[in-house]
Amino acid sequence: MSLRLELDFQYKTSIEKLWSAITDSNKLAQWITENDFKPIVGHRFQFRHEPSEWWDGIVEGEVLVVDEPNRLSYTWATGDERHTVTLTLQDLGDGKVNLHLEQTGFSNVHGLEGAKHGWSAWANELPQVLEQ
Repeated sequence: MSLRLELDFQYKTSIEKLWSAITDSNKLAQWITENDFKPIVGHRFQFRHEPSEWWDGIVEGEVLVVDEPNRLSYTWATGDERHTVTLTLQDLGDGKVNLHLEQTGFSNVHGLEGAKHGWSAWANELPQVLEQ
């Protein structure tokens, strides 16, 4: 069984600034973690989190879709889990943009709940990056 996470976040910003925040390696490092991400289809990258006794802290990824400034998709692999993350941006008008996150491929509810917690915490860090 494959479980799916879907979350929506609204930001007071432009779609261009939000696109930059989800595709620029330096900006991603400010709200998610250190990385070597490039928005180029086929680019392999890593998100490098603080390791723990249960996890080496590395998320392996490969960029699948770059449709600037509307949609970005990449793989998200750690341990035996292999997921697909898709970020879709929608200009809501009046200076607001919706960020729709979809992550598929979870094998258990614990991973899904952990991802929900992680993405929600990271999304709370994003407004500071958007103000730059």
